[in-house]
Amino acid sequence: MRKKLNCWEFINCGREKGGLMVSSLGECQVPSEMKFDGLNDGVGAGRACWLSSHSQCVVKNNRMIKSCYNCKFYKRVLYEEKHKKPFKEKIILKKELIDS
Repeated sequence: MRKKLNCWEFINCGREKGGLMVSSLGECQVPSEMKFDGLNDGVGAGRACWLSSHSQCVVKNNRMIKSCYNCKFYKRVLYEEKHKKPFKEKIILKKELIDS
């Protein structure tokens, strides 16, 4: 079984604590959001970033992701965790944060 990646490892943003892009882009709060620590076997909100109000995931042209449901990382976690019943319940938990 391959290693389960956290969002910053998957997208290689460099905004995790000590990351290469912290000095220019700032540190992302997702890795230190401990209320989601361990969810889907992630560190902080690293495998539940769509639930975090601090997620600052940026895509092409520096535009924020409007829907995490279209994100490749989200889809990967969904696939990896699909056998866990609590996972699907947690996805819908903060849908209003995703769509705003």
